[in-house]
Amino acid sequence: MTSPRIAKLQTLLQAADLPAVAFVPGPNFYYLTGVHLHLMERPTILIVTAEGAIHAAIPALERDRWNADMPEAETVFWQDSEGYAGALTTLARQTGLDRLGVESGRMRHFEAAALEAAFGFRVVDASKALAKLRLIKEPEELATMERAIRISEAALEDTLPRIVAGMSETEIRARLNIAMLERGADGPAYDLIVLTGGASADCHGVPSPDRRVARGDALLFDWGAAAGGYAADLTRTFFVETVSEAHRDIYQTVLDANRLGLSTAAPGVTYDALDTAVLRLLAERGYADMIRHKTGHGLGLDVHEAPQVMVGNRETMSPGTVFTIEPGLYRPDDLGVRIEDDVVVTETGARSLSVMSRELRIIG
Repeated sequence: MTSPRIAKLQTLLQAADLPAVAFVPGPNFYYLTGVHLHLMERPTILIVTAEGAIHAAIPALERDRWNADMPEAETVFWQDSEGYAGALTTLARQTGLDRLGVESGRMRHFEAAALEAAFGFRVVDASKALAKLRLIKEPEELATMERAIRISEAALEDTLPRIVAGMSETEIRARLNIAMLERGADGPAYDLIVLTGGASADCHGVPSPDRRVARGDALLFDWGAAAGGYAADLTRTFFVETVSEAHRDIYQTVLDANRLGLSTAAPGVTYDALDTAVLRLLAERGYADMIRHKTGHGLGLDVHEAPQVMVGNRETMSPGTVFTIEPGLYRPDDLGVRIEDDVVVTETGARSLSVMSRELRIIG
């Protein structure tokens, strides 16, 4: 019997008039099969057709796990000693396809080139057809994401009382990582960001062992645990021992923008309208020169996935969609403030999956 997720993919392929799509290990591969395989030097290819047929070319070292979890797939296994070209040629013969889509943002050039050589035609970009595959989260997915978020929040709450002036960014990050693992995380969902002082104005800065927290500094955490394959992605900004009135006003502006984003999100609202409203508030408060990024992005098996909460995206929100709301203001060599929550659209509005306080907080 065809799984609901394969059936969903069939509908998308049929609507796009695309006979089949090829996947490599990653979020979509896992979503469709429930099998975690590594993206490595050995091509690992899953093909699903618009009729729901499942074909695969799998390295022989993964045979036992693949056969146990995907017995319905018509699979060609290949040994390192024989190479993968013959397996892909067999796959082409089995499927009889005359057109094949690929995940252009995930598949590497050498895999696409190998498929083209085996099938005898150019593969096409299937990204648009696949954009809605994981857009609406199932109840089980939401429950897993909430578990990842609770682990993340509890770990940071445990870490904050241990922070004192003089600690380095990397030391704080290490403590937070350990706290997440102790609470059951698979690991961090991405490289955690802990930045202090002027470094916090670098939106994707790298923590340093040489930068240490000092009185009056902003201390920004962009962190999230992975649990059950799903990611949390949160940001909170704190101040060490004291906060200036100027920094307090910046923080309050970002907090107001975050609240506006949550109250604006609802079924039928466009992502363009949400981003426009949030950015307008930041600009109207006099901080237009400190805006560096859009309001948010989709979240799930990937830390960044569809939808993009940005000006120009006129897709409308649907219940079950999860994305971040993360307004921020950044002044180089002074501070960055970002407040990020993970939000799910409901039948009547939106609900924040993250519950950790957003109010201004002084630590140390």
